[in-house]
Amino acid sequence: MTSLSLGPSWLDPTTLISTFGLLGILAIVFAESGLLIGFFLPGDSLLFTAGLLVADGTCLSRPLWLVCLLIVAAAVAGDQVGYLFGRKVGPGLFRRPDSRLFKQENVEKASAFFDRHGPKAIVLARFVPIVRTFTPIIAGVSRMNYRTFVVHNVIGGLLWGGGVTVLGYALGRVAFVRDNIEAILVAIVLVSVVPVVVELLRARQAARAAEDRRVDELVD
Repeated sequence: MTSLSLGPSWLDPTTLISTFGLLGILAIVFAESGLLIGFFLPGDSLLFTAGLLVADGTCLSRPLWLVCLLIVAAAVAGDQVGYLFGRKVGPGLFRRPDSRLFKQENVEKASAFFDRHGPKAIVLARFVPIVRTFTPIIAGVSRMNYRTFVVHNVIGGLLWGGGVTVLGYALGRVAFVRDNIEAILVAIVLVSVVPVVVELLRARQAARAAEDRRVDELVD
């Protein structure tokens, strides 16, 4: 296995897994799913790489079903913690000052995503980096019905945690993928960034439209 040469070496999925093993994967999935400090972690590429390594038999010698089960459990638990944190913090989260590990724009982005998609945002956000960290917290701030949240949380955890890992495992058994693993991982990272770019463009377009409306009102 080669290392993914994007970003700091300590965030490389292969390096993380070879160093910390399955426990490291679970800790990262948990943190990225609902802790404010987890938004920068490489969730998608980490899960995909975990599946690849299970198929390859290196670093991860556990059976696929067990790896998927534990990852889904960590993802669901992380969102639960995020939801409870949001309920406790409440609207004060929107007044929290920016810091090195916290940006108000990330909260606003997740809030807009949640408002746009409603309860299904809990599922969809799993596949959107950064947004997936803050969405369960926003659900808690909004005091979303707890039972509804749990149902969507479990569905999202299964589709993301289990689905991406199984995809990595399935493709890891294909010779072409094994021979071009670094390019595949780079593609996974790039694809995972697409939703973020789309959300940023939408937010910029909405801000521009609002500014145009203000200008028109002043002119009138």
